[in-house]
Amino acid sequence: MSAAEQLEIDGRSVRLSNADKVYFPERGFTKGDIVRYVMAVGPGMLRALADRPTTLERYPDGVHGESFYQKRVPKYLPEWIPTARIRFPSGRTADEMCPDSVAALVWAANLGCLTFHPWPVRRPDTEHPDELRIDLDPQPGTDFADAVRAAHEMRGVLADHGLTAWPKTSGGRGLHLFVPIRPKWTFVEVRRAVIALGRELETRMPDHVTMSWWKEERGQKVFVDYNQMARDRTIASAYSVRANPRATVSAPLTWDELDDAHPDDFDIATMPERFARLGDLHAEMPNNPCDLTPALTLADRHTRDQSLGDLPYPPDHPKMPGEPPRVQPSRARPPETP
Repeated sequence: MSAAEQLEIDGRSVRLSNADKVYFPERGFTKGDIVRYVMAVGPGMLRALADRPTTLERYPDGVHGESFYQKRVPKYLPEWIPTARIRFPSGRTADEMCPDSVAALVWAANLGCLTFHPWPVRRPDTEHPDELRIDLDPQPGTDFADAVRAAHEMRGVLADHGLTAWPKTSGGRGLHLFVPIRPKWTFVEVRRAVIALGRELETRMPDHVTMSWWKEERGQKVFVDYNQMARDRTIASAYSVRANPRATVSAPLTWDELDDAHPDDFDIATMPERFARLGDLHAEMPNNPCDLTPALTLADRHTRDQSLGDLPYPPDHPKMPGEPPRVQPSRARPPETP
């Protein structure tokens, strides 16, 4: 086992321990490889994470060992890493780390953090998202190409409502579309906007896209996971490493390269060269916030003209006003006859 090293990053001294511990046995990648990867793409990763309350997905013994999500900062958090207090659906609160330097990311990587899960808010205001996030999740029988097809159509839906999306791979089979918005709407309102946009996409691609929360109703379609916009739901950040045998990463893309891309093209071995050559393709995203009003107007029309209301929340959320029954359709009791 290798001796600990002290890395000087951003004027901070960060400890790297057990650098030769193997994290990805299939490819031989070590903890030291993960730290070097984070340093190589650090500026892009920091753009995605800066000042955001962030949950750490940790694999201290590698991808085949036990893992856990760390929402609350550990007691040994360095004093130079800022935190923010977030509120869970239950009303309880927690302090999460808010990365403000590549050194903070390396510190987390040394703890075995592979995937960073940032909230769609920033430290000064944790109640109003500044990102609308759309998760296109291929269901069994569909694949990444189906998600790409849905993404192109969703791009048009968003443009029709004054919204500009920035695509990235999930690191798995899916696609994420991030839309920067002005931080003036609540989680409930932003989720409502995602539902409206997803319903519009479903109308345009009824044989390929579904908004059904219940798996038994989705079929072989791409699911628009609207609940990824609910409070305390997060999406892997750009450049985050995913815990699969290939060590793929969540890769920012341009719309022009989307059709030719494949999730396996982007991993901790290939992304550093791509980043050095192209830089952060989403660097301008925070500088172009959009207005959510047209999407919320669409939601109002759905309610007024089609009587379309809310959709089920995740099971750990309290029952919300106007939410339909949170019961799997095959288990729902038939209505009683008079």
